[in-house]
Amino acid sequence: MGKGIVTQAMCLLTDGQPTIESLRASLQEQGFEIVNERPAQKDWRFGGPELTLAYRPSVNGYVAVDIVDQSWPDSMGDPKTDPMTFGAWSMGNFGPLTFPGGLSRASEHSWSWEPGKTLPKQHRGFIRLRLSYAFGAKAPDPLRPADCDPITELNFMSRAVLAILTVPGVICYFNPNGEVLFGPAPFRDLWRSSSQQEKIPLPLWINVRYFKLDQKFSLMDTVGNGQLDVADVEAIFPQRGYDPGDVGYYLRNVTQYLLGLDREIHSGEAFDGPGEANLSWVVEVVKQGTIKPPREIYRLYPKANKAEISKALEG
Repeated sequence: MGKGIVTQAMCLLTDGQPTIESLRASLQEQGFEIVNERPAQKDWRFGGPELTLAYRPSVNGYVAVDIVDQSWPDSMGDPKTDPMTFGAWSMGNFGPLTFPGGLSRASEHSWSWEPGKTLPKQHRGFIRLRLSYAFGAKAPDPLRPADCDPITELNFMSRAVLAILTVPGVICYFNPNGEVLFGPAPFRDLWRSSSQQEKIPLPLWINVRYFKLDQKFSLMDTVGNGQLDVADVEAIFPQRGYDPGDVGYYLRNVTQYLLGLDREIHSGEAFDGPGEANLSWVVEVVKQGTIKPPREIYRLYPKANKAEISKALEG
């Protein structure tokens, strides 16, 4: 999957009680311009009762916000047994970078918000936000304008999430593209601190995960960098000598570095490692990361451990 008609998507898991009236009131109270409202489509997978927010109307940029009284379809359907869900997923209606099992993986790796490991299981519905430049577009309008800025898109949608978090019945925030979960208070706190420090709130959009490859090596990766139009990053490192917290911080810094890069990265390039400035790590451009979801990644690891890491990956 990749960005198409839908360029960004976020969700809020609910207990099934939110109404379109409470959703409208919360968004209007925070100054969002609602330009359209329409009833649910015939099939909930393609849209429940919906409000349309103006984002960049001059280039046909809008955010559709709908309420669905169904649990999140984490399997994303099957072309034979559940073609409607599969079709909606393939069109990007659950997020352009969403992959089956994303909510389960988000819960498993909810390190920043411990209740995320169990609380999402209580949800009975969800509120979905989808940003597009193709709602009502006509040929030859582009799917994305030339000056499309993903950070501006995600900031706008995050502000909408902040408004919706006040709606009664909302359990938590879920970003299916970055497989991230946050409760209302932690989401607000992280957004506020990032704003005060003038930092990009990457943890709200992109998860960092931790795995043990074997008894000697660990793996950490990012999920969701594609929302920012850059590759995800995977770090493989000896368990001795490296703290996972430092490596997680390192992956965020590499993502920031990629955002400002105006050239391609090639396999074999030397990199500074976590807390290092001696180019002792190396990068490989890999078509598919080690852990789902499938996507192209940059794999980083210490040069000195290349042979051992290759063997660990083969095992």
